[in-house]
Amino acid sequence: MRSIEALPRFRSLDELVPWNAQSQMLECVAVLPETASARTYCFQTPEESWFRYQPGQFITLEIPLPSGTVHRTYTLSSSPSRPMLIAITVKLQDDSVGTRWLFDNLQVGGRLKAFGPAGFFSCHTWPSDKYLFISAGSGITPMMSMTRWFFDQGRHCDIAFINCARRPSEIIFRAELERMAARVPSFNLAWVVSEPDPYSVWTGYRGRLNGLMLELIAPDYFEREIFCCGPAAFMQAVRDVLNAAGFDMERYHEESFHAPVTDPAAVDEPDDVIPDESKKARIRFLASDLEASCHETDTILSVAREAGLNIPSGCQFGVCGTCKVHVRSGQTHMVHNGGIREDEVEEGYVLACCTQPIGTIEVEV
Repeated sequence: MRSIEALPRFRSLDELVPWNAQSQMLECVAVLPETASARTYCFQTPEESWFRYQPGQFITLEIPLPSGTVHRTYTLSSSPSRPMLIAITVKLQDDSVGTRWLFDNLQVGGRLKAFGPAGFFSCHTWPSDKYLFISAGSGITPMMSMTRWFFDQGRHCDIAFINCARRPSEIIFRAELERMAARVPSFNLAWVVSEPDPYSVWTGYRGRLNGLMLELIAPDYFEREIFCCGPAAFMQAVRDVLNAAGFDMERYHEESFHAPVTDPAAVDEPDDVIPDESKKARIRFLASDLEASCHETDTILSVAREAGLNIPSGCQFGVCGTCKVHVRSGQTHMVHNGGIREDEVEEGYVLACCTQPIGTIEVEV
């Protein structure tokens, strides 16, 4: 049994020095498994400093690879409301370098040099009465930091929280988030998975996050400040849904977990395709040997019908997949609700009911 003398002596923050945020040695004090491919690494300083940062910020770790030192950035999943330690939560990917080293080498007692914190992807940068947090995979980490901060304040926080994962077993922080949601009536939590785990039942949302799911989970999302983090393709899909709905994108903020930025002026504005009602377009229907002029905001389905062509259709808002057609050439813009697979999109197929032409396109109809 551990003696009382062996326990660390309690000291208040005013007895401790703050973390040297520019360059500080961190000591790993815990390694926590989150999922089969994700872990949380908790750190303190050898001097027992206390940590100050904004929820959602990241640090840079100096990782000693055999081939040489590399620097990797990791968002803090911990909250500054718990200042005695910081934590990063990492997910191992096939192309991971720094994270692979952490998984293979970092244990309790190990030390790494750290720089930071940095970044402005935080609820403190864009304060609001209502938030919508949207994430996929390890993009959940800044959302977790901000949510923990709100929860620890013990005050009302209106948060709609959406996390997407491949399977339920790959949802990071699931148990903790569900406990928080159970205690805060204004915290609305939703999971979206691509597929269920084998030999298990999943009754939640399934598929790809789309406009219909967004309306069901957060019907008042137009009133919310939206934060999004995840793979580039995931964030592009979210922006497409919001742009199509007419959301004020000044209230949308995103951060890639591959390349967080430190200066708001350094953010590249997403070059999203947004159809312009004032711009002309043209559709060539190859099988019917017809050509029709239209506007960029017209759909392939509506133009085909005006030209007297019949493209089979059902729901007409991107769910059923009945109106699938092949685009031979040209640029289009599609915002669907799950009625087409990604491999079909890569082959050039679109849903005519929710796809608009940008310039001149050729369609096999």
